[in-house]
Amino acid sequence: MTGLPLAGLLVADFGRVLAAPYLTMLLADLGADVIKVEQPGTGDDTRSWGPPHAQGEATYFLSVNRNKRSLTLDLRDPADHARAVELVRRADILVENFRPGTMDRHGLGHERARVLNPGLVYCSITGFGAGPGAALPGYDLLVQAVGGLMSVTGPAPGEPVKTGVALVDVLTGLHAAVGVLAALREREATGQGQLVELNLLSTLLSGLVNQSAGYTLAGTVPGILGNRHPSIAPYEVFTAADRPLVVAVGNDRQFAALCRGLDAPALATDPRFATNGDRVAHVDALRTELTARLERRTAAEWFAVLTPLGVPCGPVNDLAGAFALADSLGLAPRATLPGPDGRPLALVANPIGLSRTPPRYHLPPPRLGEHTAELTAWLDTEDPGRRPGGPAARPGTPAARPDRPGGQPTRPDQHPEDHP
Repeated sequence: MTGLPLAGLLVADFGRVLAAPYLTMLLADLGADVIKVEQPGTGDDTRSWGPPHAQGEATYFLSVNRNKRSLTLDLRDPADHARAVELVRRADILVENFRPGTMDRHGLGHERARVLNPGLVYCSITGFGAGPGAALPGYDLLVQAVGGLMSVTGPAPGEPVKTGVALVDVLTGLHAAVGVLAALREREATGQGQLVELNLLSTLLSGLVNQSAGYTLAGTVPGILGNRHPSIAPYEVFTAADRPLVVAVGNDRQFAALCRGLDAPALATDPRFATNGDRVAHVDALRTELTARLERRTAAEWFAVLTPLGVPCGPVNDLAGAFALADSLGLAPRATLPGPDGRPLALVANPIGLSRTPPRYHLPPPRLGEHTAELTAWLDTEDPGRRPGGPAARPGTPAARPDRPGGQPTRPDQHPEDHP
């Protein structure tokens, strides 16, 4: 869409499931024209990942595919393959998360793509890289396990638990967005595209931040601490009179304020709790003291008492409570679009705030192949404004191309063996 930061950029989206679609949705929200290439008949795997469903579509698919157009292509069909090649030739960005080698087998790998289009930013997302880990299936749960996340997540030692969302996929999509934008910025100076590579395992190791650094710098292998923090106390979940309450004290000043709010000021000067180091060393005793007091009132009452004192705390909300909180704070957490059947479809808003060019929502998540006719007609038409094999009309600008049809296309055939 015009007026948005990424307007004029064309994205050939060969991705599916979560990491790649999340990336391309972020780009689409900011104005990029995203053509989602899907396998005829089945499409993105997540179209069948339900319940829950809304207006006949799996909410999993709906969550990461707004502002895109769906183009169905069978890459084994010569005519459709030619259209895929033409799409690559015209695109500014290509995103794929097939198993390593899949795009090469279809003649659409990076080496071939950069010959077709030297200005193309080619983003490839894998589970474990394109080397010795190429054959490993990159499912989020698997990466959480082998990548160490589950070793620090769970109620107690020996009880590893995955996160409640495919967090590694989301982190990888976010990192991929940074990489793509960096490559686009470099293209402004050189006119040349480049390969942007992400893998789930490396992204997770980076995302474990202090836990990873504790190992690389000090040789410390962390374990499961439940809801406790390894370096800060009190920083965990407590039991209030009615439901769980989080107290996240980050310094001695906040701890003193907590003690005042609990009507127990002497705890702040108790030698066992006077400093953060003391509190971490005596965390079990500290928990006993705090729990005995926090159980006397409800979580909402403690939130009302402690928050004005500067104590970070709050009830453990379900998603209904979380959205209600965001609504009450004026954060506008929903983006409403007309759904497939015309009724309003409430999606989660893009969290990026831009003062002049905020994200916009103009297309609902597409039905499978919804835009195939218009996009096929466009791809089958000569593009006189595009220099064959050239990266752009001039260095630093998106490739010149005629007006695109008003929708957004989809991606090529998926094959059962090509899961990322």
